[in-house]
Amino acid sequence: MLITDDFLPVPVPESLSATYLVPMAGLPKVSPKTAVAALTGRLAEPVHGLARQMLDSPLMSVDTRPIAEFPELPPDLLTAFGATEAQLARLAAATHLVVVQAEYRPGWPPAHEWAARAVAAAVAESVDGDVVDVFGLQFLDPATALRSLPDEQGRIRLVDWVLVPYSSDTEGLWFTTKGLRRFGLLELQTQGVPDHLTRAWGAVMTGAARRLLRDWTDGLAGEEVPAFVQLPVLATVTGHDIAVAYGNPEQHGATAPVLLRLELDPSTDPEADSFLSLRPPAGHPGPDGRYYAAACATLFSGIQPDVRYARSGDAMSRAVATARAALGDARARFVAGQLPAESQLVVKYGLPGDDGPEYVWAGVTSWETPERIVGVSASDAATDPSVRIGAPVVVEATDVVDWAVLDATGVIEGGWTQAVLD
Repeated sequence: MLITDDFLPVPVPESLSATYLVPMAGLPKVSPKTAVAALTGRLAEPVHGLARQMLDSPLMSVDTRPIAEFPELPPDLLTAFGATEAQLARLAAATHLVVVQAEYRPGWPPAHEWAARAVAAAVAESVDGDVVDVFGLQFLDPATALRSLPDEQGRIRLVDWVLVPYSSDTEGLWFTTKGLRRFGLLELQTQGVPDHLTRAWGAVMTGAARRLLRDWTDGLAGEEVPAFVQLPVLATVTGHDIAVAYGNPEQHGATAPVLLRLELDPSTDPEADSFLSLRPPAGHPGPDGRYYAAACATLFSGIQPDVRYARSGDAMSRAVATARAALGDARARFVAGQLPAESQLVVKYGLPGDDGPEYVWAGVTSWETPERIVGVSASDAATDPSVRIGAPVVVEATDVVDWAVLDATGVIEGGWTQAVLD
């Protein structure tokens, strides 16, 4: 194996596995094959065919077992990762779990994850149930799980598969990724990030994950799985990497690239995870936090922030009133599937803060009752560390101040408060 100062050898696991659960009261109504067949025309190829093939192979197993045979899923952690009261109630009432497990070699496509999630979503849809992603300890409604799978061009949003949680310590913020191990790659981390970079650095980490994942899968493209993949010690991250990771390649214009040094941080505890640390390039003067701030300034130069604060005034009051008056009709069309094809319903809602409410947007994924909206955050909130781009959120309808319908061209309906701000 060739080792140079320009590349870092990262070990490759022999195989990868994925596990998804479908809690249900009673036994499944249909077989997994019948449930997957019902997705014909709704699930893009090659994922639909991949799911059918793996169901017929020893690489996948689907078992139904009494829920009492399993350790209790931790409701506090499930709640922390976005579980709703309704989902937890259905879990508490469940008598059985359908366990979908798949294994595959490291590389692209990640057949184990795509096929297992597709089969679990199909089974859950057949019983109006939920999917539990065991790796991320997240509830997914079937529609959300299916939307996270590749489209006709094979594209995914990396934020549907990789989250970037963070915590605070004496040196600043500690960011990690959670999801790269699905693909066999070690998780990333950055330590000592200044507090004011909460939103921006989470996006940088996501862009870096996208770039390194591409290098990783390129290194696994051969017929034989190598023992190591050589990753570049200096990782290049651009605004385009960030935009693609969030599924919005048109959002970011061209930005200057930012260099980050990759270091292997092996764990001394066999039960703990090792990390790939992102650091400033060698020889950078000053503290690491100064480099992170400069990197964010480079990557987000000229880009409007996602979080907006409402201004008082008659125009804003009229905009909020207009949006709220039409909210019920927006929900009715969303539930009935009457919104334009290839569009997304988003809502804007307030989070309490010391200096007044902070208003953020969320994409709507389900809206079973008029009072409560389930979605994914479209931005990182400055006032609430649990509200992060791509993370599940639950929004009370009474907190909504605006809504909009988006397509590839932008806002096609709604967005009254945004028009006032702009």
